[in-house]
Amino acid sequence: MTLRLGDIAPDFEQDSSIGKIKFHKWIGDSWAVLFSHPADYTPVCTTELGMTAKLKSEFDKRNVKAIGLSVDPVDKHTGWIKDIEETQNCSVNFPIIADVDKKVAALYDMIHPNQSETMTVRSLFIIDPKKKVRLIITYPMSTGRNFDEVLRVLDALQLTDNCSVATPANWKDGDDVIIPLTIQDEAVIKQKFPKGYKAPRPYLRVTPQPNK
Repeated sequence: MTLRLGDIAPDFEQDSSIGKIKFHKWIGDSWAVLFSHPADYTPVCTTELGMTAKLKSEFDKRNVKAIGLSVDPVDKHTGWIKDIEETQNCSVNFPIIADVDKKVAALYDMIHPNQSETMTVRSLFIIDPKKKVRLIITYPMSTGRNFDEVLRVLDALQLTDNCSVATPANWKDGDDVIIPLTIQDEAVIKQKFPKGYKAPRPYLRVTPQPNK
């Protein structure tokens, strides 16, 4: 199955480190970050899950729930969580799906045979409260994820959902934003962007970030 941006994230019921999870019900009215890792007791994954745990306050500020996944069983997750907490100096405060039958991996196309026939690659999905897929990033097994980028995209998605703007390259919260080409009426522009804008080209209109 190939997932695309804007698709409804497949629902599922699966075991996890905190018990059985019904995915859509678990998300509720929050945003979600679903990410897979190749296997338990592996070095790169240990650092990734530790970083996710340390970022809980950042996820909470954005109304985001994190959930990990590997094809290992719950009892293996339980032992590995202790290692993560000890080596990464954190408390693992999010569930890890035990996708032993690879049901979720198949739904989200997480197994790439040219990387591994059995283990999931480093897939990451941002899913909004309407259960729509808003971001898909896939990393190779040898490369740890950039969680600053995950937070940056969450900020951009939530901003652009709430305001009629787009974000430029390398944008971070508080930076100037772009007025979309779909807005052409100058009266509407003045009303939406009272701080004005600069336009080095007619199609490139830059304005201070709203609500800042």
